[in-house]
This record gives sequence, structure tokens and C-alpha cells, in this order.
Amino acid sequence: MKILITGCNGQLGLEMRNVLERIVPGNTIYTDVELLDLTDFKAVDLFVAKHEFTHIVNCAAYTNVEKAEEEKALCTQINVEAVKNLANAASKTGTKIVHVSTDYVFDGNANRPYCESDKVNPISQYGTSKRLGETALIALAPESIIVRTAWLYSPHGHNFVKTMLSLAKKNIPLSVVTDQVGTPTYALDLAEAIAKIVTARQWVPGIYHFTNSGVASWFDFAKAVFRLSGNGAVSVSPIPAADYPTVAKRPYYSVLDTRRIRATYAVETPYWEDSLAHCLNRIVDIK
Repeated sequence: MKILITGCNGQLGLEMRNVLERIVPGNTIYTDVELLDLTDFKAVDLFVAKHEFTHIVNCAAYTNVEKAEEEKALCTQINVEAVKNLANAASKTGTKIVHVSTDYVFDGNANRPYCESDKVNPISQYGTSKRLGETALIALAPESIIVRTAWLYSPHGHNFVKTMLSLAKKNIPLSVVTDQVGTPTYALDLAEAIAKIVTARQWVPGIYHFTNSGVASWFDFAKAVFRLSGNGAVSVSPIPAADYPTVAKRPYYSVLDTRRIRATYAVETPYWEDSLAHCLNRIVDIK
């Protein structure tokens, strides 16, 4: 087994390193854009052929939802063209791909958790680019696995949890959206799930959903961050999304049904508040 992890310095890429170095040490190569530009077809083709990977886990993505509306070409290069390059290279070598996608492929108008077979309808440039990446991968490397996730956070990089912790230090009243709901997902839990897929004896291609369990609004998420981090005195008020205008449209409902991945690969989906507490403990340790 030889694994390529792309986007190794992102939230998920860093957690993949934590997990894989524990369970299959020394069997993985980690790349970022400086080592391997995924938008360069020839570079990707040569790199994959040279190293004879058995698996690729594509954690690389353009994820700035707001800027994607302005930087459409760059977003498309990373979320679509780079995926095509990986798929073409993998199809030549028989390399298996796990590609990470998003709840933003849906429009958020559902009233029950989204299943993998539900109709997609992205409402933002980011969501559109991620869906185009999915369809390109399926067309070029149909034996691939796509894992959609949502509301990702970790001790690393920029994310909602770290933003809330930073705001808590300012001791000012905050307002957080309460009518957009989903499931906060700990990047370490997602990494564990992907590692379980990669190291499993079976390989079942297709689309899977993975998030932690439970449902929360952004307001609920913020309140939990403050409570579990010992900042419960921070003043937080719920507001509708209409009172917090953004350039990009966002789904109002982003809950994903995770039954398929749990049944196929026996992965665990811990309750979101339990995973949040674990992450907050790590953030304290890092400091």
C-alpha cells in the first residue's frame, strides 16, 4: 500500500497525517501546491506514475465560499481541473481515489437529511465547482469514492471554532445565525473514516456522506464552543441569515444522512458536541 495525500497542510490533510502515521506509518506521501501543483496535468501524471500509488486521498480544495464568487477561474481550476488531472493519472495506473466533497452541492431546501442519491442543486460558485469536480471524477475514474462532508473544523487553520475562540477574547456581544442548520464535523473524525476506507479489504465505489451525528444551527455551535471552552459568559444573540448578508448563497439545511458509510465501512460518527470537546482540548494543548 502506498498513499498520496494532497492538500496536506489543510485541516483535513493535517489530520490525515496524524491518523495514517499511526496506522500505516511510512506508507504515505504528503503534498501541497509547492511540491505538486494539481492544476498542472503533466506534473500530476508524472508524479502519480513515478510513485505507483495504490490510493490517492484528495484533500486539496478551494474552500473560500465568499471569494469563490469573485475568483471563479481559480476556484474552478482547483476544484474541477485538478480533480480531472488526478482522475486521468489514476485511471492509467489503477490507483484508487477518495475525493472529499461537500454539502454545498445541495440547495438546502430539504426537510430531512440528504441521502447520497438525492438531487443536487448547488446555489453558489463553490458548490457548483465541487459538483463539477464530482461529475468529472465519476466520468474519468468511475471506481472512485466521493465523501461529502459539512461544517468542518479542527485545531488547524481558519474555521468557525477558532474564529469563535478569537472573538471570545474581545469580550463584545456577538450575533450568530440561527436559521441555517447542519452538523459540525471534526476533521479528525473524518480522517479516521477515510483511513478506514483506504485500509479496508473491500472497496465499494460511489458517493458517501460523513459528518458527526446530531443537528445544530450556527448559533447552537457557537454557544457550545463558548460553553465547552469555559467562555460561557460571552453574550451571543441569535439572528436570521437575512440579517447577516453574504456574497455567496448558503444552504439553510445541510444535514447529511450517514447511514451508507456506517453500514459499508463500519465507521463511527461521534456526537458533534463530544468531538467538539475533544478538539477544544487539543487547541488548549497546542497553546
